[in-house]
Amino acid sequence: MVERLQKYIAYCGVASRRKSEEIILEGRVKVNDTIITELGYKIDSAIDKVFIDNELITPEEKKVYIALNKPVGVISSVKDEKGRKTIVDLINVEERIYPIGRLDYDTSGLILLTNDGEVYNKVIHPRKSVNKIYVAELKGIPDSNEINKFCSGVDIGGYITAPAKFRLLKSSVSTCSAEIIIHEGKNRQIRKMCDAINHPVMKLKRVAVGDIKLEGLKLSEWRYLKAEEITYLKNL
Repeated sequence: MVERLQKYIAYCGVASRRKSEEIILEGRVKVNDTIITELGYKIDSAIDKVFIDNELITPEEKKVYIALNKPVGVISSVKDEKGRKTIVDLINVEERIYPIGRLDYDTSGLILLTNDGEVYNKVIHPRKSVNKIYVAELKGIPDSNEINKFCSGVDIGGYITAPAKFRLLKSSVSTCSAEIIIHEGKNRQIRKMCDAINHPVMKLKRVAVGDIKLEGLKLSEWRYLKAEEITYLKNL
């Protein structure tokens, strides 16, 4: 079958399609005996051999889809150059998997992992607008004006966030907890949004990605997605 090189790499479970493009541009990919650095390059997977860092790659026969409750202090990556623990260190599977998006080092909660490049692209593509639901503990208690500002979009450093949702869950004298729903995934976005309304995040946990929920998973626990959850992701 003739297909784009980055799609084949993703299908092999090496990385997401976007990351596969980076690997190609870095000059790490060889098709047969030729190093390829063009993103539009096509291969015939029936006859061409593809190597990354001089290692032959082959398609993953079994697609896996995993939900993990990431603890604080674990990196949302396949490997870390500083030697810190990563999310794949918590998951015992034979397949090479990679995270769908990221959670900050100091944020806990639901993160999805797979070796299915097509599903990865469906979830992270901006046009899909998949909601991510968080529970945040904040300093102080936002008033209605601050909440409206948050929901309408705030400047987080040269970028105005898309409309979001904010619902107070409970409050004390000097803190509160809130449910926050966004569909973007900028670096440390919720923390920056809360800073913008002067109510910094003290603790943050993601509890859902679209229709897939964290409930039932303890910290560091993982599970395979159910058939209906996989169907949901494939139909995004």
